[in-house]
This record gives sequence, structure tokens and C-alpha cells, in this order.
Amino acid sequence: MEVTYYGQSCVAFDFKGSKVLLDPFITFNPLAKDVDVNVLSPDYIFLTHCHQDHVADLKNIQSNSGATVVAIVETAAWVRKQGVPDDKVIEYNFGGTLSLPFGRIKMVYALHTNSTPEGDYAGMPAGYVFFVGDKKIYFAGDTALTLEMKLLEDLQLDWAFLPIGGHYTMDVDDAIKAAQFVNCKNIIGVHYNTFPPIRIDMEEAKRKFEANGLHLHLPKIGESIVL
Repeated sequence: MEVTYYGQSCVAFDFKGSKVLLDPFITFNPLAKDVDVNVLSPDYIFLTHCHQDHVADLKNIQSNSGATVVAIVETAAWVRKQGVPDDKVIEYNFGGTLSLPFGRIKMVYALHTNSTPEGDYAGMPAGYVFFVGDKKIYFAGDTALTLEMKLLEDLQLDWAFLPIGGHYTMDVDDAIKAAQFVNCKNIIGVHYNTFPPIRIDMEEAKRKFEANGLHLHLPKIGESIVL
């Protein structure tokens, strides 16, 4: 299985043939100008929350692919309002575990805010833990550092996707603490460099993670990593 990074917090998993896209924001990302959203054809689209920089390409990609969209209850209601058919929307909530053909996905806490692009209430933000074969993968979504992450430390996670840009989410230093909280050494950084407030020194970030016995992976946009 592998993951492809499309900038900001948008990643695409290929779970042995099942394609899963998270937080589609590509068209309006100046760093992802070479990515053609029209060729993306996921089976499932997971949303961590409803801010514009996580849902901007949702309707286009869903219309082209017929993907099923998965989100927390209130964000799922917004998805339906975009014209996505009811039978292509799965809503659930914290503590819930969803069983899909490729594996199980547990919804977990994220410390952030959540509103629709129109400014309406969209419920709480969320993260996900994917249990696929013998792999356990944590996608934190947009979050600040929170002690709730310690609830995941016994899972023996293989990979964790953590925001590292600061300003709106955790910064590099807090992400290091988060990696320690969840007891995961292999980290893929997301939510950085897209806009001036979240630009980081990538080499310094890698050095800080290495100094703490952690491995920070920062794939280029469009680059894939084998998990």
C-alpha cells in the first residue's frame, strides 16, 4: 500500500486497490498547480472538517468519481447540500468505527474549529485511525497538541500524519510531542508551506525530529511513499 501527497492536508491512499482521498484541496493551492484533479478517482473521500482548505475540490472530485464521502455528522449534512446523493454519504461520530471493504476506520478527537465555507456550523473537527491489514495509520487532521492523543499510544501505530505548520495547527515542536504522545516514530508532515503563516524551514524540522529519535517524511507534491 502507498500514499501520495497532494499538498496542504490532501493525501491519497492506495490500500491494495481501494483508493481513499482525504481533505481535497488542490485546485486553489498554488503549490499544487501541476496536479490535475480530474484524473483523481477515489472510492472514498474522508473529510476531517469543513474548512475551505480541506473541502474545496470535494464536489468536483466526487462528481467525477462517484466516491462515497465520509465525515462527522454535521459536516456530512453540508456534503449532502452540495448535491452528493444520500447513498454516497456516510456520517458517523467520535468513538465510532466504520467497517469498509479495505479495513476499519475509527474517528478520534481533534482540537480545532469547524465551519462550512459559507461560515455555518459544521460540528466538530476529527481525526481518523485506519486499520488496514497489519498497518495502523493515524491521520490527525487539523489539530492543536492535546492530551487526548495519549489515548492512541497503545495502538502501536505504524505511521502518523501530523500538521506541522503552526499558526492554525500544531507547529513542529508540538508535533514532536504529539508523535511521542501517540508513540509513533514514522511521521508524515502535512498542513505546511501553502500560505505565508504556515511556512516552515523543512530541513530544520527534519533535524528536530531526528534529534528526538523520530523520522519526519516531507514528500514533494505528487510524490508517493510506500507504507
